[in-house]
Amino acid sequence: MKYAYFPGCSLESTAWDFDRSARAVCRALEVELEEIPDWVCCGSTPAHTTSASLAVALPVLNLQKAREMGLPVMAACASCYARLRTANHTVRGDAEERARVERITQSPYDGSVDVRHVLDVLVNEVGVNEIRRRVERPLSGLRVACYYGCLLTRPPEVVAFDDPEHPTAMEELLSAAGAEPVEWPLKTECCGAALSMTGAPAVSRLGHKLLSMARQAGAECVAVACPLCQVNLDLRQSDARKAHGYFPETPALYVTQLLGLALGLSEQELGIGALTVGAGSLLAACHAGVAAEAGGAP
Repeated sequence: MKYAYFPGCSLESTAWDFDRSARAVCRALEVELEEIPDWVCCGSTPAHTTSASLAVALPVLNLQKAREMGLPVMAACASCYARLRTANHTVRGDAEERARVERITQSPYDGSVDVRHVLDVLVNEVGVNEIRRRVERPLSGLRVACYYGCLLTRPPEVVAFDDPEHPTAMEELLSAAGAEPVEWPLKTECCGAALSMTGAPAVSRLGHKLLSMARQAGAECVAVACPLCQVNLDLRQSDARKAHGYFPETPALYVTQLLGLALGLSEQELGIGALTVGAGSLLAACHAGVAAEAGGAP
């Protein structure tokens, strides 16, 4: 299977490890990615808070390029995914906005290019059973809180590849990888998103709530699929602890990093070293447990 890959701005900069791990996992699972040539920013939060037309026109420019490639689109960033899907939804349902966007882009577009998130592709196209078959180093005993955040499952009429309140795609993938996803009540709560820059106290409070609850549920780490979620739970973690009380250091890894480790990819290939809260000792303990189990097998 082949997709027109839209990395977006975050994966070209602060979330380069998400980009690296997503590409590596797709390559290992024979999902071919061809980057959309000369892609432009999807607009993210700034566009849709300042100009409704710009918020649609920017993602449509990328969708038009993917149409020329004759491929469906795959995105990893939750914000990019949401903006691309929202643009399709708007173009299909609002004739006036569609005409306006076509004037801006100077090209017709009918919303027909399919947009998938990497989680959707892995679960519903590659398949959990196939992934389980390819696992080389199972994450046995690793207790993970799967965190989806705001954008991956809502609004359901736009994104619609998992349950909006109780999604399970990450749990299915990480269970196939040998990990133990924990049940916890905050997996679709907001982390503060872009308030990281303008409302740091809110991000600190929300991050503390999320991470301390994940720990209370028995998790040793958090799996994420959004660059904003990852930076707020990783880079801002020490601020949350200082402002609102102690909880143990809790690595926040991209789900593609955890899955890649289970598939036998190296930490360097997956960008594990980019984490602010290191996961080295946690992963070493996990791999030691696997080795001990293998050594004790009859």
